[in-house]
Amino acid sequence: MASGGAPLPGATHWATKVELTISCENLMDMDIFSKSDPLCALYINTKGSHWYEFGRTEMILNCLNPKFAKKFVIDYYFEMVQRLRFCVYDIDNNTYNLSDDDFLGELECTLGQIVSNRQMTRPLLLNDKRPAGHGTITISAEEITDTRVANFEVSARRLDKKYLWWSDPFLEFYKQTETGWQLAHRTEVVKNNLNPIWRPFRISLRSLCGGDVEKPIKVDCYDHHVNGSHDLIGSFKATLAEMQMGTHIYPAEFECVNPKKLKKKNYKNSGVICFKHCQVLKEYTFLDYIMGGCQINFTIAIDFTGSNGDPSTPQSLHYINPEGYNEYLAAIWAVGNVIQDYDSNKMFPVFGFGAKIPPSGQLSHEFPINFNPANPFCAGIEGVVQAYQQCLPKVTLWGPTNFSPIINHVACFARQALRQNMASQYFVLLIITDGVITDMDHTRTAIVEASLLPMSIIIVGVGGADFSEMEFLDSDDKLLCSPRGDVASRDIVQFVPFRDFQGSSVALAQSVLAELPDQVSSFFNSYKLKPPNIWSASGLS
Repeated sequence: MASGGAPLPGATHWATKVELTISCENLMDMDIFSKSDPLCALYINTKGSHWYEFGRTEMILNCLNPKFAKKFVIDYYFEMVQRLRFCVYDIDNNTYNLSDDDFLGELECTLGQIVSNRQMTRPLLLNDKRPAGHGTITISAEEITDTRVANFEVSARRLDKKYLWWSDPFLEFYKQTETGWQLAHRTEVVKNNLNPIWRPFRISLRSLCGGDVEKPIKVDCYDHHVNGSHDLIGSFKATLAEMQMGTHIYPAEFECVNPKKLKKKNYKNSGVICFKHCQVLKEYTFLDYIMGGCQINFTIAIDFTGSNGDPSTPQSLHYINPEGYNEYLAAIWAVGNVIQDYDSNKMFPVFGFGAKIPPSGQLSHEFPINFNPANPFCAGIEGVVQAYQQCLPKVTLWGPTNFSPIINHVACFARQALRQNMASQYFVLLIITDGVITDMDHTRTAIVEASLLPMSIIIVGVGGADFSEMEFLDSDDKLLCSPRGDVASRDIVQFVPFRDFQGSSVALAQSVLAELPDQVSSFFNSYKLKPPNIWSASGLS
């Protein structure tokens, strides 16, 4: 779930959080032998800057009428005009850059328009403002006041086989609304299994039942087809209170019924859905943790590899022009100025990698840029900038570009903090780099292991290099796997190319930090860790 970060410039400190649910109908079919594979990207225009990408839904295969399960959570400021652009694409490749994909249409509006309508359906338009066929987009808005979530462990047994001897089942949970059933959650597909066990998942009570545990919920079980024409295995309706009746020994069970088979003689059901665990918990927000005393520990890693070019020449990415500017400095200022407010002592460890360092000229992939291993900290963002400027003439840019040493370095501290069993510290690593990762396998392994820790990684790509490998690490649609096949427990990497934000440090910072609040709160909530000072967190006990 994409969520908002720091308050917008010029806005008041407090905001109402609004959750947006997206669906489309009658999209253009851009594929010859199949249907379009749609995804919706949300862009936001802040006052005085250009559009920046806020987040993306999941991609749905072969579907012209998609209902997206992934929501957008946005800070709504009554006193501001917040311009939004919803762009729908047919995803044709594995690159992160949406300009490589077919454009299916867009809607530009304000958040105020959506909030005032609660549910708004509008035609999708092409870039020249012509209708995008008969395509429409529907956006539903709901204020977030209830922060409770339901944690589920769900399995099934004896599901109908839809193809020879098996099915590929998945579940969809729907909330009852005034305008019909609204998709709240979609599980993963379990391949070739009539007795599937789905991975544990959580759904907010707001999305699932509007906070009313006695309100009906519809659950559909489908057999997944790659062409998008999923077969309904069966469905049932139940309340959250009924789902909570189960235990691991005696799960709450519901018969999965296919309406088309009810006329068949001796038909009972098409399988049984079992709720082994359904626990409702209060979910603390990012502000709950910050106001409750959680510190954000910010570490910066700077790429000093030879591909950056000789820092003494204007062609180098490390060249500091007469105005005191280069892309590395711009990224440090933009991100650091926002995040430093969440660190009480504002002392930041800063490391370089890929250079030969004094006095021996030894190659290092993890050195403090102040050359003081016992105290690698810089005082504030100003101290970081000063240390970087003093470091540049003393190192020899070299290579290769290895990320894993610095990721593992920060992970050690995050691991120590987790052992305290408190939500008191969260670690953010900002890596600023110009190019291709050399130790990709080790980096993937390090990220998968770090996904179990209170840690996030932000990568800002400078220059004009091919950043497809960075985009691969930013696993928005599919969790990252290590070379051994271990799957990350969550997405902790956010990558942005600096070139997309030239001249707008505000937009860069907001795009880079867009996923961080949700990463912090979801991590601590998953470990059931409360804010350190619970009384400071929204006055909760």
